[in-house]
Amino acid sequence: MSGLRLTFVFGNFEKMAEFVIDKWRDISSEAIGSRGFFSVALSGGKTPVKIYRRLAGEVGKGLLRRKTHIFFVDERFVPATDKDSNYRMIRETLLDGAGVPMRNIHSLNTNLPDPASAAERYERDIASFFKLSGHNIPEFDLIMLGIGVDGHTASLFPGSPALEEKKRLASAVIFSGKKHSRITLTLPVLNKAKHVIFLVTGKRKAEVLRAVIQESDPSLPASLVAPDNGNLLYLADSNAGSLLREKEKKRV
Repeated sequence: MSGLRLTFVFGNFEKMAEFVIDKWRDISSEAIGSRGFFSVALSGGKTPVKIYRRLAGEVGKGLLRRKTHIFFVDERFVPATDKDSNYRMIRETLLDGAGVPMRNIHSLNTNLPDPASAAERYERDIASFFKLSGHNIPEFDLIMLGIGVDGHTASLFPGSPALEEKKRLASAVIFSGKKHSRITLTLPVLNKAKHVIFLVTGKRKAEVLRAVIQESDPSLPASLVAPDNGNLLYLADSNAGSLLREKEKKRV
């Protein structure tokens, strides 16, 4: 990987939020200036909720609102109104407040017959937006990710067949039992991004974050995110970053 790989540990939430807003502003301004639009893929989960609410004010600015295109890292195969829908959470915390035009929101269609159909449709939508041909991979300006206590990121879970995908842009992730099946961007897409930012909070994430950063444990999907030419930033609160060696982190 030729880009930067850095870990920042923040003393409080306000510092983390301001850092994310500054990065968003810098990355989006550069993208809009160079190719006329800013493409970002967002994750769900609890960690980014407060940051998305803070970002709404930044995204809501005129030029940025019109030129920002929002994609989704993953989604549960549930209706868009479901309490477990990533789209619903991101719409309520960020999109509604920012006033992003509907034409700029590239959500997954979960009204299709099955997750595989939804993944195929999402892949076609991404390819169309980025004007891709053949098996080319899109280059998102920014992808924001989280890490689960089991080391998963996006909806790429340990041992999942989706981890082996080399050409597809999106993959269905099928669960049996009560868990919702999902659709996720694949590793080739995550690793083509210009910037990847992990948001990690809470003491429960300390051990897995240490394993990802200090051991690059290949059994943990988050360890497999290593942008080919892009920048990789881990942003952690003091609890999540508590087990990292001092030389591995920058305190903010």
